[in-house]
Amino acid sequence: MAFISINGVEHYYEWITADNGDRPTGKPVMVFLHGWAGSARYWESTARALSGEFDCLLYDMRGFGRSRLPKEPIESSYELKTYARDLARLLTALNLNRVFVNAHSTGASIATLFLNLYPEKVEKAILTCSGIFEYDEKAFAAFHKFGGYVVKFRPPWLASIPLVDRLFMARFLYRSLPSDVSLAFLQDFLMADRQAAMGTMVTAVSKKAAEEMPGEFSRLSVPTLLVAGEFDRIIPAIMGQQAAALSEQVEFVIIPKTAHFPMLEDAATYLQRIRDFLPAAA
Repeated sequence: MAFISINGVEHYYEWITADNGDRPTGKPVMVFLHGWAGSARYWESTARALSGEFDCLLYDMRGFGRSRLPKEPIESSYELKTYARDLARLLTALNLNRVFVNAHSTGASIATLFLNLYPEKVEKAILTCSGIFEYDEKAFAAFHKFGGYVVKFRPPWLASIPLVDRLFMARFLYRSLPSDVSLAFLQDFLMADRQAAMGTMVTAVSKKAAEEMPGEFSRLSVPTLLVAGEFDRIIPAIMGQQAAALSEQVEFVIIPKTAHFPMLEDAATYLQRIRDFLPAAA
Protein backbone atom coordinates (compact mmCIF):
# COMPACT_ATOMS: atom_id res chain seq x y z
CA MET A 1 0.00 0.00 0.00
CA ALA A 2 1.61 3.26 -1.15
CA PHE A 3 0.62 6.90 -0.87
CA ILE A 4 1.99 10.06 -2.44
CA SER A 5 1.04 13.66 -1.68
CA ILE A 6 -0.56 15.47 -4.61
CA ASN A 7 -1.96 18.98 -4.07
CA GLY A 8 -2.31 18.45 -0.33
CA VAL A 9 -4.02 15.06 -0.57
CA GLU A 10 -2.40 11.71 0.13
CA HIS A 11 -3.20 9.71 -3.00
CA TYR A 12 -3.29 5.93 -2.85
CA TYR A 13 -1.58 4.15 -5.75
CA GLU A 14 -0.34 0.69 -6.59
CA TRP A 15 1.52 -1.14 -9.33
CA ILE A 16 0.24 -4.33 -10.89
CA THR A 17 3.02 -6.00 -12.83
CA ALA A 18 3.87 -9.41 -14.20
CA ASP A 19 6.41 -10.00 -11.42
CA ASN A 20 3.97 -8.84 -8.70
CA GLY A 21 6.47 -6.22 -7.60
CA ASP A 22 5.80 -2.78 -6.13
CA ARG A 23 7.51 -0.82 -8.92
CA PRO A 24 7.47 -0.76 -12.73
CA THR A 25 9.53 -3.35 -14.60
CA GLY A 26 10.34 -1.28 -17.67
CA LYS A 27 7.33 -2.19 -19.80
CA PRO A 28 5.03 0.48 -21.22
CA VAL A 29 2.89 1.95 -18.44
CA MET A 30 -0.91 1.97 -18.51
CA VAL A 31 -2.65 4.25 -16.00
CA PHE A 32 -6.23 3.49 -14.94
CA LEU A 33 -8.80 6.09 -13.84
CA HIS A 34 -11.97 5.04 -12.01
CA GLY A 35 -15.43 6.57 -12.18
CA TRP A 36 -17.57 8.58 -9.77
CA ALA A 37 -17.66 7.34 -6.16
CA GLY A 38 -15.55 4.32 -7.07
CA SER A 39 -11.93 3.35 -6.58
CA ALA A 40 -9.10 1.75 -8.50
CA ARG A 41 -9.90 -1.68 -7.13
CA TYR A 42 -12.55 -2.42 -9.76
CA TRP A 43 -9.78 -2.10 -12.37
CA GLU A 44 -7.61 -4.76 -10.71
CA SER A 45 -8.77 -7.73 -12.78
CA THR A 46 -8.31 -5.80 -16.04
CA ALA A 47 -4.86 -4.65 -14.96
CA ARG A 48 -3.78 -8.17 -14.03
CA ALA A 49 -4.94 -9.44 -17.41
CA LEU A 50 -2.83 -6.76 -19.14
CA SER A 51 0.22 -7.00 -16.87
CA GLY A 52 2.02 -9.24 -19.36
CA GLU A 53 2.09 -6.31 -21.79
CA PHE A 54 2.04 -3.30 -19.44
CA ASP A 55 3.14 -2.15 -16.04
CA CYS A 56 -0.26 -1.08 -14.71
CA LEU A 57 -0.63 1.92 -12.41
CA LEU A 58 -3.84 2.16 -10.39
CA TYR A 59 -4.72 5.09 -8.14
CA ASP A 60 -7.67 6.49 -6.23
CA MET A 61 -8.65 10.05 -7.10
CA ARG A 62 -8.86 12.71 -4.41
CA GLY A 63 -11.73 12.13 -2.02
CA PHE A 64 -12.46 8.61 -3.26
CA GLY A 65 -11.40 5.13 -2.23
CA ARG A 66 -8.27 5.25 -0.15
CA SER A 67 -7.30 8.82 -1.16
CA ARG A 68 -8.94 10.45 1.84
CA LEU A 69 -9.21 14.20 2.17
CA PRO A 70 -7.30 15.57 5.17
CA LYS A 71 -9.22 16.53 8.31
CA GLU A 72 -7.66 19.97 8.20
CA PRO A 73 -9.42 22.20 5.63
CA ILE A 74 -7.52 22.67 2.37
CA GLU A 75 -8.30 24.70 -0.71
CA SER A 76 -9.84 22.09 -2.97
CA SER A 77 -11.63 22.24 -6.29
CA TYR A 78 -13.82 19.50 -7.67
CA GLU A 79 -13.64 20.72 -11.25
CA LEU A 80 -12.73 17.87 -13.58
CA LYS A 81 -9.67 19.79 -14.79
CA THR A 82 -8.38 19.79 -11.21
CA TYR A 83 -8.46 16.00 -11.28
CA ALA A 84 -6.71 16.02 -14.65
CA ARG A 85 -3.95 18.17 -13.16
CA ASP A 86 -3.74 15.80 -10.19
CA LEU A 87 -2.94 13.02 -12.65
CA ALA A 88 -0.25 15.11 -14.34
CA ARG A 89 1.42 15.77 -10.98
CA LEU A 90 1.16 12.10 -10.05
CA LEU A 91 2.98 11.10 -13.22
CA THR A 92 5.67 13.71 -12.60
CA ALA A 93 6.13 12.56 -9.01
CA LEU A 94 6.54 8.96 -10.20
CA ASN A 95 8.93 9.98 -13.02
CA LEU A 96 6.62 8.78 -15.76
CA ASN A 97 7.04 10.77 -18.95
CA ARG A 98 4.68 9.04 -21.36
CA VAL A 99 1.91 6.53 -20.64
CA PHE A 100 -1.16 4.77 -21.96
CA VAL A 101 -4.43 5.79 -20.29
CA ASN A 102 -7.51 3.66 -19.60
CA ALA A 103 -10.36 5.55 -17.95
CA HIS A 104 -13.99 4.86 -17.08
CA SER A 105 -17.14 6.99 -16.83
CA THR A 106 -16.44 10.26 -14.97
CA GLY A 107 -12.79 9.21 -15.01
CA ALA A 108 -13.03 9.12 -18.80
CA SER A 109 -14.25 12.73 -18.84
CA ILE A 110 -11.26 13.65 -16.68
CA ALA A 111 -9.01 11.68 -19.02
CA THR A 112 -10.38 13.51 -22.07
CA LEU A 113 -9.40 16.82 -20.47
CA PHE A 114 -6.01 15.36 -19.55
CA LEU A 115 -5.40 14.25 -23.15
CA ASN A 116 -5.92 17.79 -24.38
CA LEU A 117 -3.99 19.47 -21.56
CA TYR A 118 -1.01 17.09 -21.77
CA PRO A 119 -1.04 15.29 -25.15
CA GLU A 120 2.73 14.86 -24.98
CA LYS A 121 2.31 12.57 -21.96
CA VAL A 122 0.06 9.99 -23.67
CA GLU A 123 0.75 7.32 -26.29
CA LYS A 124 -2.84 6.10 -26.71
CA ALA A 125 -6.00 6.21 -24.61
CA ILE A 126 -9.04 4.05 -23.93
CA LEU A 127 -12.19 5.79 -22.74
CA THR A 128 -14.73 3.33 -21.37
CA CYS A 129 -18.37 4.41 -21.10
CA SER A 130 -17.95 8.05 -22.01
CA GLY A 131 -19.82 10.46 -24.27
CA ILE A 132 -21.47 13.81 -24.73
CA PHE A 133 -24.95 14.91 -23.67
CA GLU A 134 -27.31 17.82 -24.18
CA TYR A 135 -28.10 20.24 -21.39
CA ASP A 136 -31.58 19.90 -19.88
CA GLU A 137 -32.10 22.36 -17.03
CA LYS A 138 -35.00 20.55 -15.36
CA ALA A 139 -33.48 17.09 -15.74
CA PHE A 140 -30.11 18.24 -14.41
CA ALA A 141 -31.71 19.99 -11.44
CA ALA A 142 -33.69 16.86 -10.60
CA PHE A 143 -30.58 14.71 -10.96
CA HIS A 144 -28.57 16.93 -8.62
CA LYS A 145 -31.38 17.03 -6.06
CA PHE A 146 -31.85 13.27 -6.05
CA GLY A 147 -28.07 12.69 -6.14
CA GLY A 148 -27.68 14.99 -3.16
CA TYR A 149 -30.11 12.90 -1.13
CA VAL A 150 -28.30 9.71 -2.13
CA VAL A 151 -24.90 11.10 -1.14
CA LYS A 152 -26.19 12.42 2.20
CA PHE A 153 -27.95 9.20 3.18
CA ARG A 154 -25.13 6.63 3.23
CA PRO A 155 -25.19 4.84 6.60
CA PRO A 156 -22.25 2.42 6.99
CA TRP A 157 -24.63 -0.38 8.04
CA LEU A 158 -26.15 -0.38 4.55
CA ALA A 159 -23.42 -2.76 3.36
CA SER A 160 -24.47 -5.37 5.92
CA ILE A 161 -27.98 -5.82 4.52
CA PRO A 162 -28.24 -9.06 2.52
CA LEU A 163 -28.43 -8.57 -1.27
CA VAL A 164 -28.36 -4.77 -1.02
CA ASP A 165 -25.14 -4.76 -3.05
CA ARG A 166 -26.94 -6.44 -5.95
CA LEU A 167 -29.78 -3.92 -5.74
CA PHE A 168 -27.22 -1.10 -5.65
CA MET A 169 -25.50 -2.35 -8.82
CA ALA A 170 -28.60 -3.40 -10.77
CA ARG A 171 -28.95 -0.12 -12.67
CA PHE A 172 -25.32 -0.26 -13.79
CA LEU A 173 -25.27 -3.81 -15.18
CA TYR A 174 -26.67 -6.03 -17.89
CA ARG A 175 -24.92 -9.10 -16.48
CA SER A 176 -24.65 -9.59 -12.73
CA LEU A 177 -21.27 -9.66 -11.04
CA PRO A 178 -20.02 -11.90 -8.20
CA SER A 179 -21.26 -10.77 -4.79
CA ASP A 180 -17.81 -9.78 -3.55
CA VAL A 181 -17.34 -7.48 -6.55
CA SER A 182 -20.75 -5.84 -6.13
CA LEU A 183 -20.15 -5.40 -2.41
CA ALA A 184 -16.81 -3.68 -3.11
CA PHE A 185 -18.64 -1.13 -5.29
CA LEU A 186 -21.12 -0.43 -2.51
CA GLN A 187 -18.32 -0.08 0.05
CA ASP A 188 -16.47 2.39 -2.18
CA PHE A 189 -19.64 4.44 -2.55
CA LEU A 190 -20.22 4.49 1.20
CA MET A 191 -16.67 5.65 1.95
CA ALA A 192 -16.46 8.38 -0.71
CA ASP A 193 -15.92 11.83 0.77
CA ARG A 194 -19.17 13.79 0.78
CA GLN A 195 -17.66 16.99 -0.62
CA ALA A 196 -15.82 15.16 -3.38
CA ALA A 197 -18.87 13.09 -4.31
CA MET A 198 -21.17 16.12 -4.43
CA GLY A 199 -18.61 18.35 -6.12
CA THR A 200 -17.73 15.97 -8.94
CA MET A 201 -21.37 15.02 -9.50
CA VAL A 202 -22.28 18.67 -10.04
CA THR A 203 -19.30 19.45 -12.29
CA ALA A 204 -19.54 16.28 -14.40
CA VAL A 205 -23.27 16.68 -15.07
CA SER A 206 -23.65 20.40 -15.69
CA LYS A 207 -24.41 23.01 -18.32
CA LYS A 208 -20.70 23.78 -18.49
CA ALA A 209 -19.79 20.15 -19.16
CA ALA A 210 -22.53 19.80 -21.77
CA GLU A 211 -21.21 22.88 -23.57
CA GLU A 212 -17.49 22.15 -23.26
CA MET A 213 -17.10 18.38 -23.69
CA PRO A 214 -18.02 18.29 -27.41
CA GLY A 215 -15.18 20.73 -28.04
CA GLU A 216 -12.82 18.63 -25.93
CA PHE A 217 -13.63 15.53 -27.99
CA SER A 218 -13.22 17.42 -31.26
CA ARG A 219 -9.75 18.65 -30.21
CA LEU A 220 -8.36 15.20 -29.35
CA SER A 221 -5.00 14.58 -31.00
CA VAL A 222 -4.13 11.38 -29.12
CA PRO A 223 -5.25 8.09 -30.74
CA THR A 224 -8.22 7.01 -28.64
CA LEU A 225 -10.54 4.01 -28.39
CA LEU A 226 -14.01 4.74 -27.00
CA VAL A 227 -15.71 1.62 -25.64
CA ALA A 228 -19.45 1.55 -24.94
CA GLY A 229 -21.73 -1.01 -23.33
CA GLU A 230 -24.68 -1.91 -25.56
CA PHE A 231 -27.23 -1.56 -22.75
CA ASP A 232 -25.58 1.18 -20.68
CA ARG A 233 -28.30 3.27 -19.04
CA ILE A 234 -25.87 5.65 -17.31
CA ILE A 235 -24.06 6.77 -20.47
CA PRO A 236 -25.97 5.23 -23.40
CA ALA A 237 -23.90 4.00 -26.32
CA ILE A 238 -25.36 6.66 -28.62
CA MET A 239 -23.67 9.33 -26.48
CA GLY A 240 -20.34 7.63 -27.01
CA GLN A 241 -20.96 7.28 -30.73
CA GLN A 242 -21.75 10.99 -30.99
CA ALA A 243 -18.57 11.88 -29.10
CA ALA A 244 -16.41 9.60 -31.25
CA ALA A 245 -17.80 11.13 -34.44
CA LEU A 246 -16.30 14.49 -33.47
CA SER A 247 -12.69 13.39 -33.99
CA GLU A 248 -10.84 11.29 -36.54
CA GLN A 249 -8.53 10.22 -33.71
CA VAL A 250 -11.31 8.29 -31.96
CA GLU A 251 -12.34 4.71 -32.78
CA PHE A 252 -15.68 3.53 -31.42
CA VAL A 253 -16.72 0.02 -30.40
CA ILE A 254 -19.76 -1.39 -28.63
CA ILE A 255 -19.48 -4.46 -26.41
CA PRO A 256 -22.72 -6.45 -26.83
CA LYS A 257 -24.77 -7.57 -23.85
CA THR A 258 -22.98 -5.30 -21.38
CA ALA A 259 -23.93 -2.06 -19.64
CA HIS A 260 -21.84 0.41 -17.62
CA PHE A 261 -19.02 -1.99 -16.69
CA PRO A 262 -18.12 -3.88 -19.89
CA MET A 263 -14.62 -4.59 -18.57
CA LEU A 264 -16.21 -6.74 -15.84
CA GLU A 265 -19.36 -7.96 -17.54
CA ASP A 266 -17.50 -9.37 -20.57
CA ALA A 267 -13.82 -9.21 -19.75
CA ALA A 268 -12.71 -11.42 -22.65
CA THR A 269 -14.29 -9.24 -25.34
CA TYR A 270 -13.20 -6.04 -23.64
CA LEU A 271 -9.57 -7.18 -23.46
CA GLN A 272 -9.63 -8.32 -27.08
CA ARG A 273 -10.86 -4.90 -28.23
CA ILE A 274 -8.07 -3.22 -26.28
CA ARG A 275 -5.43 -5.54 -27.71
CA ASP A 276 -6.76 -4.96 -31.23
CA PHE A 277 -6.33 -1.22 -30.63
CA LEU A 278 -2.84 -1.59 -29.14
CA PRO A 279 -1.12 -4.15 -31.37
CA ALA A 280 2.33 -2.63 -30.96
CA ALA A 281 2.07 -1.68 -27.27
CA ALA A 282 4.06 -4.55 -25.81
